Amino acid sequence: MPATTPLLNESFLRAVRLREDKIGSFDRYPFSIPAIRNLGELEIGPKVTAFLGENGSGKSTLLEAIAVAAGFNPEGGSMNFRFSTRSSESELWRALRLVRGIRKPRTGYFFRAESYFNVATEIENLDREPRGGPPIIGSYGGQSLHEQSHGESFLALIQHRFGPEGLYILDEPEAALSPARQLALLARIHGLEQQGSQFLMATHSPILLAYPGALLYELSGSGIRQVEYEATEHYRLTREFLLHRDRFFRELFAEKEEQ
Repeated sequence: MPATTPLLNESFLRAVRLREDKIGSFDRYPFSIPAIRNLGELEIGPKVTAFLGENGSGKSTLLEAIAVAAGFNPEGGSMNFRFSTRSSESELWRALRLVRGIRKPRTGYFFRAESYFNVATEIENLDREPRGGPPIIGSYGGQSLHEQSHGESFLALIQHRFGPEGLYILDEPEAALSPARQLALLARIHGLEQQGSQFLMATHSPILLAYPGALLYELSGSGIRQVEYEATEHYRLTREFLLHRDRFFRELFAEKEEQ
């Protein structure tokens, strides 16, 4: 029987499992975080999966662990990057088992807003070394990422370095982008998703969370649960603020005066 081509909507990552046999104690960070402690097995959507929650809820910690378990450098970049500016990743990745699909990604990238500067520096360091191939920066549009704004350098990354059939893990990408450019990111995600790519991200952005068909997980002090977009605090609070900002200001400023 002739070989068949895997369908482009088949996930690279299908689920994440927490291996309790690899955990010494749930009293230690990061296993003491409620969302991590109650992780169990978590389904990963074939297109876009997003983690949301308050600061400290564990969303970036979980995303980082998935990225490292998948073979990415903890500070970001492609799977070929192996630099370390400061080792700060948690040990969670050692306790995760990734349930993979039948397809393997052709490419991939782990973007971290807080350490993208380090990735840009590593690219320049590597391009200064004698190498047989073309400069790495050519895959990012040819212009130094340090000579662009944070938003421009991130757009250069997604426009030039991201390609079809890739696994892309994005930690708070909205930190680099204006609302208009967040919409541009959504358009790029859609184009790549149609070409067989899969995205995981941690975000506070109600714009990015609105991606059609995204699988959303909310992390909180109660654990982790799947949630619909309109039920997220990000959507509800943003909507209420835009509709009733004068009321918000009265309440916020009154609280300040009382203090």
